Amino acid sequence: MDEHTTETSGHSDQHEMFRSLPFPFSGGRFPDNLGAVVQRTVLDGIEPAREVIHTADNSWMVGDGVNDPNRPGAVVATCIRHVVELNSAVAQLASLPLGQSAFRRNAGEPWVIEPHSWSEE
Repeated sequence: MDEHTTETSGHSDQHEMFRSLPFPFSGGRFPDNLGAVVQRTVLDGIEPAREVIHTADNSWMVGDGVNDPNRPGAVVATCIRHVVELNSAVAQLASLPLGQSAFRRNAGEPWVIEPHSWSEE
């Protein structure tokens, strides 16, 4: 994704979206125009957000933790605010440090934060 792009998901009117914005975020809240790579199952409300990754390059990813995000069409770039609207607990992760991941087994459970590393599968 470019440094900025126009959101084209069906969840919002078109507007500018940014891959990364200066971190930490003002007020400890995700900026409305912060983009993230989000698993469609989370965005469509089929599964809760169970993993949030803040990569070392200041990008954000949100997954359901159960389905393969590498399958064709499994993810979309959209504003992270759409995830927060569906999964309010994700809002508390706006201060997740670079290079860290947050996981939980199910909605309503506490987040477990640990250093992020890409799996070797």
